[in-house]
Amino acid sequence: MSINTRDITEIEDMGIVMPDGCRLSARVWMPVDAGDDPVPAVLEHLPYRKRDGTTARDELSHPWMAARGYAMVRVDMRGNGDSEGLMTDEYTQQELDDAVSVIEWLAAQPWCTGNVGMQGISWGGFNSLQVAAMQPAPLKAVITLCSTVDRYADDIHYKGGCLLNENFGWGSTMWAYSSRPPDPALRPDDWREIWLERLENEPFLAAEWLQHQTRDDYWKHGSVCEDYSKITAKVLAVGGWGDAYKNTVPALVENVGAKGIVGPWVHKYPHFAVPEPRIGFLQEAQRWWDKWLKGIETGVEDDADYRAYVMEGLRPKAWYDERPGRWTARRGPATDVARMKLGAGGKLGSGGAFEAVVASPAHCGAAAGEYCAIWLGPEMPSEQRVDDAFSAVFTGEVQREDIEIIGAPEVTLTLAADKPLGQVCVRLNHIHPDGASARITYGVLNLTHRNSHERPEEMPVGEAVVITVKLDHIAYKLPRGHRLAVAVSSAYWPLLWPSPEACALTLTGGELALPVSPVGEGDECGFEPAVSAPEWQVEVIREAKNSRESRLDMVTGEVSLHINDDFGKRRDSVHGLVSGGCAREIWAIHPDDPLCARGETHWTEELEREGLALRTETYAKMHADAENFYLTGRLEAYENDKKIYTRDVTEKRPRHML
Repeated sequence: MSINTRDITEIEDMGIVMPDGCRLSARVWMPVDAGDDPVPAVLEHLPYRKRDGTTARDELSHPWMAARGYAMVRVDMRGNGDSEGLMTDEYTQQELDDAVSVIEWLAAQPWCTGNVGMQGISWGGFNSLQVAAMQPAPLKAVITLCSTVDRYADDIHYKGGCLLNENFGWGSTMWAYSSRPPDPALRPDDWREIWLERLENEPFLAAEWLQHQTRDDYWKHGSVCEDYSKITAKVLAVGGWGDAYKNTVPALVENVGAKGIVGPWVHKYPHFAVPEPRIGFLQEAQRWWDKWLKGIETGVEDDADYRAYVMEGLRPKAWYDERPGRWTARRGPATDVARMKLGAGGKLGSGGAFEAVVASPAHCGAAAGEYCAIWLGPEMPSEQRVDDAFSAVFTGEVQREDIEIIGAPEVTLTLAADKPLGQVCVRLNHIHPDGASARITYGVLNLTHRNSHERPEEMPVGEAVVITVKLDHIAYKLPRGHRLAVAVSSAYWPLLWPSPEACALTLTGGELALPVSPVGEGDECGFEPAVSAPEWQVEVIREAKNSRESRLDMVTGEVSLHINDDFGKRRDSVHGLVSGGCAREIWAIHPDDPLCARGETHWTEELEREGLALRTETYAKMHADAENFYLTGRLEAYENDKKIYTRDVTEKRPRHML
């Protein structure tokens, strides 16, 4: 791999005009001599604002790669940031068509060799795969991070057919994110007109997503698992065990011949992610691009298909700065399966007839942490004994030897429900010698989806049925002297929206299928140390801070979680734009009444420069009765503290076996 670098130039607002005349704005880093010595281009296509949204991570990454002979092209999606047009939803055909048009435009530029790559994390990781499935000729390779192959089963909307509260939470986030104006310095003549048009047409996505409660054509669109064979570009897939998207890398390794890397990280690029250890992700990316965009032999074809970080089991807490462990290079997850029966007396492994009633209060799940740990606060699963107390727990014998769990465990349960609708959460826990309980991995299932996510069926009341819950992939070392436990609950709040009635489950059988590997199996592997370009230069105006507070109303008995994330406020030291924001969430429920569940959000987004102070305040609420979900939203816009726009939305969505 070449260590020669080239001097680079930055273009802060390169216009790329779509076939319908809509101008997209790109921030581009490329070698200054690319006109004489053309380079491949790498596209990142996002709604998260290149000017003030993803700037911190862009600065760490794109200049570094540009200096090694690439044009790094960070495009604001239609209707966001400094681009024209309107956004209507995520992963629309318009969004994907725009990306294809950008790729074709890049390939035709005199400073480009004609070869294009696409990369991204989260939204950008999703659409990189989706665009690859469209097979634009110049697109030769993709690097996808923290993404999914199945928009229904493995995104922020539904899990196991259960409604994730992140559906409302992230819908509220986008209600705020896309409400912001372009930078007036880049659009001096029409920034206000563009802003007002956005505000008037801003989609209330939480309600849109709630219209599709089963795996219908809406979710199949953009789910590359519908036909993996459409992806012919070379794929490097990266994920993290602290992230929500744990299942994608193994799926891509198995189905498209991707190379996969999974570390201990949350929802971040792995050269600056936590928990540590970080890796030299940029060097890995360069090896990938050099091979597939430049034809340089870098050895990536000889890399192990699946490089996974096996985490040492630690005591439970809501945040780790570092996870001890080891890197293993393998073909894929473990293929050996250890089977352990759930048995009498809450034992795991011994079997025997038993009957256990699971009737969890509605607030069971307080130790789940965030569905997707992203803001770097105390968002990870904490001490599980608080939820174990409301669950049926089956505990194994003390382990005589270390074991490594590498793959996706499955738990099969024989159970009867006393209501036609219900849900089940299964956690695989690590029990320490003193009783401390740490969550290794988990899975959930809407019991009406036990046979199909497309055609749910009510549970036969009082009749025993056999269900299987697939837990998320993980790589975890359980030390000798410790124990495994399977915990089963009938609620998981505030991660899941509850069923309309409390449902008691009677368990009479079960088995854990555990993918295990001999300790140390698989070649040891490593990575170069993490490197990056210089960090974003800013003047800090307000420091960032965050908090999570659980409250109990001693009069009503309501239990609530209050999350406050102040992302701080800063001034860009180069172009002077001031940006900042705050997010507030409340999740409340009564332990005895799932119909009391409610969620509330309030976001503030700030933008300032040269006598202009622009701000949006967005509010959203959600509650339900037995038949319907009810959502409200309010969007306010301010110019120099004067309210210039207000819009209210009220939506109702029938519940469909949720």
